[in-house]
Amino acid sequence: MWYRLLADLTAAVHVLFIGYVVVGGFVAWRLPRTIWLHGAAAAWGFGTVLIGYDCPLTYAENWARERAGVQGLPPEGFIDYYLTGVIYPESMLAEVRILVAICVLVSWAGWWWRIRAGHRAHPRLNSAHPG
Repeated sequence: MWYRLLADLTAAVHVLFIGYVVVGGFVAWRLPRTIWLHGAAAAWGFGTVLIGYDCPLTYAENWARERAGVQGLPPEGFIDYYLTGVIYPESMLAEVRILVAICVLVSWAGWWWRIRAGHRAHPRLNSAHPG
């Protein structure tokens, strides 16, 4: 029972991580310093899809599933098992990947624009201070 709960909790964390990869750049609009965390998450997320290296969350879920006596995820991994064909049609996989990439790029561009606009609106007090 505990291993099954751990597997389910790991799957939930995995969904949250994927969600952060998609929208974490927008979070950085309000919390600008988190852009570096999002950059690392996005690099990891895209790397697992484009390069194909293993995700430790998939490994952890499989470990817990096996100990719970439940079949592990297929070799294709978490996204193919839980999302592709469930959240979006398998035939739309390329389009979904492109939309995710666009979402990340738009969020980063917006973050950069907000940072630049913020610097223009609030110049540093120590630069050219008359006092």
